[in-house]
Amino acid sequence: MPHEMFFSQVSSQMPIADFEEARIAERIASSAGQLLVLARSSGLLQGKALGAVGDAISNTFITRIIRESHPDDGLLSEEDKDDESRLGKRRVWVIDPLDGTREFSENRDDWAVHIALVIDGIPAACAVGLPSLGLTFSTAAPPPLPPPPPGLPRILVSRTRPPEVALKVAEHLGGELVHMGSAGAKAMAVLRGEAHAYIHSGGQFEWDSAAPAGVAAAAGLHVSRIDGSPLRYNQPDPYLPDLVICRPELARDILQALAAD
Repeated sequence: MPHEMFFSQVSSQMPIADFEEARIAERIASSAGQLLVLARSSGLLQGKALGAVGDAISNTFITRIIRESHPDDGLLSEEDKDDESRLGKRRVWVIDPLDGTREFSENRDDWAVHIALVIDGIPAACAVGLPSLGLTFSTAAPPPLPPPPPGLPRILVSRTRPPEVALKVAEHLGGELVHMGSAGAKAMAVLRGEAHAYIHSGGQFEWDSAAPAGVAAAAGLHVSRIDGSPLRYNQPDPYLPDLVICRPELARDILQALAAD
Protein backbone atom coordinates (compact mmCIF):
# COMPACT_ATOMS: atom_id res chain seq x y z
CA MET A 1 0.00 0.00 0.00
CA PRO A 2 1.43 3.44 -0.88
CA HIS A 3 2.54 5.38 2.20
CA GLU A 4 0.26 8.33 1.56
CA MET A 5 -2.77 6.04 1.09
CA PHE A 6 -1.96 4.32 4.39
CA PHE A 7 -1.76 7.64 6.21
CA SER A 8 -4.99 8.82 4.61
CA GLN A 9 -6.79 5.79 6.00
CA VAL A 10 -5.32 6.36 9.47
CA SER A 11 -6.26 10.05 9.34
CA SER A 12 -9.88 9.18 8.59
CA GLN A 13 -10.01 7.42 11.97
CA MET A 14 -8.73 10.40 13.98
CA PRO A 15 -10.71 10.94 17.20
CA ILE A 16 -13.09 13.87 17.28
CA ALA A 17 -12.61 15.97 20.40
CA ASP A 18 -15.27 18.28 21.72
CA PHE A 19 -15.33 21.56 19.79
CA GLU A 20 -15.07 23.48 23.03
CA GLU A 21 -11.84 21.66 23.93
CA ALA A 22 -10.30 22.90 20.71
CA ARG A 23 -11.43 26.41 21.59
CA ILE A 24 -9.90 25.99 25.05
CA ALA A 25 -6.60 24.97 23.45
CA GLU A 26 -6.82 28.02 21.21
CA ARG A 27 -7.51 30.40 24.09
CA ILE A 28 -4.69 28.94 26.19
CA ALA A 29 -2.19 29.28 23.33
CA SER A 30 -3.29 32.85 22.63
CA SER A 31 -3.17 33.91 26.29
CA ALA A 32 0.22 32.31 26.90
CA GLY A 33 1.49 34.06 23.79
CA GLN A 34 0.32 37.42 25.11
CA LEU A 35 2.23 36.81 28.35
CA LEU A 36 5.37 35.99 26.37
CA VAL A 37 5.07 39.08 24.18
CA LEU A 38 4.66 41.22 27.30
CA ALA A 39 7.69 39.64 28.96
CA ARG A 40 9.84 40.26 25.91
CA SER A 41 8.62 43.80 25.30
CA SER A 42 9.39 44.83 28.89
CA GLY A 43 13.08 44.95 28.01
CA LEU A 44 14.04 43.76 31.50
CA LEU A 45 15.79 40.62 30.24
CA GLN A 46 17.74 39.67 27.15
CA GLY A 47 19.24 36.57 25.55
CA LYS A 48 19.29 33.25 27.44
CA ALA A 49 17.84 34.79 30.59
CA LEU A 50 14.82 35.99 28.64
CA GLY A 51 14.38 32.57 27.07
CA ALA A 52 14.54 30.81 30.44
CA VAL A 53 11.96 33.14 31.96
CA GLY A 54 9.74 32.78 28.91
CA ASP A 55 9.79 28.98 29.18
CA ALA A 56 8.99 29.15 32.89
CA ILE A 57 6.14 31.66 32.89
CA SER A 58 4.40 30.09 29.90
CA ASN A 59 4.72 26.59 31.33
CA THR A 60 3.38 27.65 34.73
CA PHE A 61 0.42 29.44 33.16
CA ILE A 62 -0.52 26.61 30.79
CA THR A 63 -0.07 23.66 33.13
CA ARG A 64 -2.04 25.30 35.93
CA ILE A 65 -5.00 25.91 33.63
CA ILE A 66 -4.96 22.37 32.26
CA ARG A 67 -4.55 20.69 35.65
CA GLU A 68 -7.40 22.72 37.14
CA SER A 69 -9.77 22.48 34.17
CA HIS A 70 -9.00 18.84 33.19
CA PRO A 71 -7.74 17.16 36.38
CA ASP A 72 -8.31 13.61 35.10
CA ASP A 73 -6.29 14.07 31.89
CA GLY A 74 -2.60 13.32 31.55
CA LEU A 75 -0.04 16.02 30.84
CA LEU A 76 3.30 15.96 29.03
CA SER A 77 5.26 19.22 28.90
CA GLU A 78 8.74 19.93 27.64
CA GLU A 79 9.42 21.96 30.78
CA ASP A 80 8.28 19.44 33.42
CA LYS A 81 9.53 16.07 34.59
CA ASP A 82 7.67 13.33 32.76
CA ASP A 83 4.81 11.91 34.85
CA GLU A 84 4.49 8.35 33.56
CA SER A 85 0.95 8.08 34.90
CA ARG A 86 -0.01 9.64 31.55
CA LEU A 87 0.64 6.26 29.89
CA GLY A 88 -2.48 4.82 31.53
CA LYS A 89 -4.73 7.60 30.21
CA ARG A 90 -6.56 7.90 26.90
CA ARG A 91 -6.52 11.71 27.03
CA VAL A 92 -3.20 13.50 27.42
CA TRP A 93 -2.29 17.16 26.87
CA VAL A 94 1.05 17.47 25.08
CA ILE A 95 2.43 21.00 25.28
CA ASP A 96 5.44 23.07 24.36
CA PRO A 97 5.01 26.34 26.28
CA LEU A 98 7.60 28.11 24.11
CA ASP A 99 8.71 26.37 20.95
CA GLY A 100 11.67 28.25 19.55
CA THR A 101 13.17 29.62 22.74
CA ARG A 102 16.26 30.73 20.81
CA GLU A 103 14.17 32.70 18.33
CA PHE A 104 12.11 34.24 21.14
CA SER A 105 15.26 35.40 22.93
CA GLU A 106 16.71 36.79 19.68
CA ASN A 107 13.62 38.97 19.12
CA ARG A 108 12.59 37.01 16.01
CA ASP A 109 9.05 36.17 14.93
CA ASP A 110 9.46 32.42 14.25
CA TRP A 111 8.53 30.99 17.66
CA ALA A 112 5.28 29.46 18.85
CA VAL A 113 3.11 28.08 21.62
CA HIS A 114 1.91 24.47 21.21
CA ILE A 115 -1.19 23.03 22.91
CA ALA A 116 -2.44 19.55 21.92
CA LEU A 117 -5.01 17.25 23.46
CA VAL A 118 -4.04 13.76 22.32
CA ILE A 119 -6.67 11.01 22.44
CA ASP A 120 -5.55 7.41 22.03
CA GLY A 121 -2.22 8.62 20.70
CA ILE A 122 -3.61 10.95 18.02
CA PRO A 123 -3.81 14.78 18.18
CA ALA A 124 -7.49 15.71 18.51
CA ALA A 125 -7.89 19.27 19.87
CA CYS A 126 -4.87 21.40 19.02
CA ALA A 127 -3.71 24.97 18.73
CA VAL A 128 -0.54 26.69 17.58
CA GLY A 129 -0.02 30.30 18.55
CA LEU A 130 2.31 32.61 16.63
CA PRO A 131 2.32 35.45 19.17
CA SER A 132 4.70 37.79 17.35
CA LEU A 133 2.33 37.73 14.39
CA GLY A 134 -0.84 37.96 16.49
CA LEU A 135 -2.11 34.66 15.05
CA THR A 136 -3.42 31.43 16.54
CA PHE A 137 -4.46 28.43 14.47
CA SER A 138 -6.53 25.57 15.86
CA THR A 139 -8.45 22.46 14.95
CA ALA A 140 -11.65 24.25 16.00
CA ALA A 141 -11.76 26.21 12.74
CA PRO A 142 -8.86 25.26 10.47
CA PRO A 143 -8.44 27.71 7.58
CA PRO A 144 -8.87 26.62 3.97
CA LEU A 145 -5.57 25.94 2.24
CA PRO A 146 -4.45 28.89 0.10
CA PRO A 147 -2.79 28.38 -3.28
CA PRO A 148 0.84 27.28 -3.15
CA PRO A 149 3.47 30.00 -3.26
CA PRO A 150 4.77 30.85 -6.74
CA GLY A 151 8.21 29.85 -7.93
CA LEU A 152 10.40 26.93 -6.90
CA PRO A 153 9.17 24.50 -4.23
CA ARG A 154 10.13 25.86 -0.82
CA ILE A 155 11.15 23.23 1.75
CA LEU A 156 11.32 24.53 5.31
CA VAL A 157 14.05 23.16 7.58
CA SER A 158 15.54 23.86 10.99
CA ARG A 159 17.87 26.84 11.41
CA THR A 160 20.22 24.77 13.54
CA ARG A 161 19.71 21.16 12.34
CA PRO A 162 18.79 21.12 8.63
CA PRO A 163 18.49 17.41 7.73
CA GLU A 164 20.26 15.90 4.73
CA VAL A 165 17.05 14.15 3.70
CA ALA A 166 15.44 17.53 3.08
CA LEU A 167 18.24 18.43 0.67
CA LYS A 168 17.51 15.20 -1.20
CA VAL A 169 13.86 16.17 -1.49
CA ALA A 170 14.71 19.70 -2.64
CA GLU A 171 16.98 18.30 -5.34
CA HIS A 172 14.29 15.83 -6.43
CA LEU A 173 11.66 18.57 -6.70
CA GLY A 174 14.00 21.20 -8.12
CA GLY A 175 13.30 23.31 -5.07
CA GLU A 176 15.14 25.20 -2.36
CA LEU A 177 15.70 24.89 1.37
CA VAL A 178 14.44 27.72 3.59
CA HIS A 179 15.66 27.93 7.20
CA MET A 180 13.23 28.83 9.97
CA GLY A 181 13.00 28.44 13.74
CA SER A 182 10.11 26.84 15.63
CA ALA A 183 8.48 23.64 14.35
CA GLY A 184 5.12 25.31 14.87
CA ALA A 185 6.17 28.35 12.87
CA LYS A 186 7.35 26.12 10.01
CA ALA A 187 4.19 24.01 9.98
CA MET A 188 1.97 27.08 10.01
CA ALA A 189 4.01 28.65 7.20
CA VAL A 190 3.02 25.69 5.02
CA LEU A 191 -0.59 26.05 6.16
CA ARG A 192 -0.50 29.77 5.34
CA GLY A 193 0.79 29.15 1.81
CA GLU A 194 4.28 30.53 2.41
CA ALA A 195 6.03 27.23 1.67
CA HIS A 196 5.33 23.85 0.14
CA ALA A 197 6.67 21.51 2.81
CA TYR A 198 8.36 21.17 6.17
CA ILE A 199 10.71 18.21 6.62
CA HIS A 200 12.62 17.28 9.75
CA SER A 201 14.77 14.36 10.83
CA GLY A 202 16.48 14.08 14.22
CA GLY A 203 16.26 15.86 17.56
CA GLN A 204 12.53 16.34 18.16
CA PHE A 205 10.10 15.16 20.82
CA GLU A 206 6.35 14.76 21.00
CA TRP A 207 5.79 18.32 22.23
CA ASP A 208 7.58 19.70 19.17
CA SER A 209 5.11 18.26 16.68
CA ALA A 210 1.83 17.22 18.36
CA ALA A 211 0.00 20.55 18.07
CA PRO A 212 1.44 21.52 14.64
CA ALA A 213 0.64 18.06 13.27
CA GLY A 214 -2.92 18.20 14.56
CA VAL A 215 -3.64 21.65 13.15
CA ALA A 216 -1.95 20.88 9.83
CA ALA A 217 -3.88 17.63 9.35
CA ALA A 218 -7.18 19.32 10.21
CA ALA A 219 -6.48 21.93 7.52
CA GLY A 220 -5.92 19.23 4.87
CA LEU A 221 -2.14 19.04 4.75
CA HIS A 222 -0.32 15.72 4.53
CA VAL A 223 1.23 14.81 7.89
CA SER A 224 3.38 11.74 8.57
CA ARG A 225 6.78 10.47 9.55
CA ILE A 226 9.40 10.47 6.82
CA ASP A 227 8.67 6.81 6.03
CA GLY A 228 5.00 7.69 5.49
CA SER A 229 3.76 6.09 8.71
CA PRO A 230 1.52 8.04 11.10
CA LEU A 231 2.80 10.08 14.03
CA ARG A 232 1.82 8.51 17.35
CA TYR A 233 1.86 10.32 20.68
CA ASN A 234 1.79 9.57 24.41
CA GLN A 235 4.45 6.90 24.00
CA PRO A 236 6.73 5.70 26.85
CA ASP A 237 9.67 7.42 25.16
CA PRO A 238 8.52 10.85 23.91
CA TYR A 239 11.39 11.07 21.40
CA LEU A 240 9.77 11.48 17.97
CA PRO A 241 12.57 12.57 15.68
CA ASP A 242 11.09 13.03 12.21
CA LEU A 243 8.08 14.32 10.33
CA VAL A 244 6.78 15.56 6.99
CA ILE A 245 4.15 18.27 6.70
CA CYS A 246 3.41 19.24 3.13
CA ARG A 247 0.79 20.20 0.60
CA PRO A 248 -1.23 17.09 -0.27
CA GLU A 249 -0.44 17.25 -3.97
CA LEU A 250 3.28 16.91 -3.20
CA ALA A 251 3.03 14.06 -0.69
CA ARG A 252 3.63 11.24 -3.17
CA ASP A 253 6.71 12.85 -4.73
CA ILE A 254 8.18 13.81 -1.35
CA LEU A 255 7.70 10.36 0.18
CA GLN A 256 9.16 8.71 -2.91
CA ALA A 257 12.21 10.97 -2.73
CA LEU A 258 12.64 10.20 0.96
CA ALA A 259 12.39 6.46 0.29
CA ALA A 260 14.95 6.52 -2.53
CA ASP A 261 18.44 5.17 -1.79
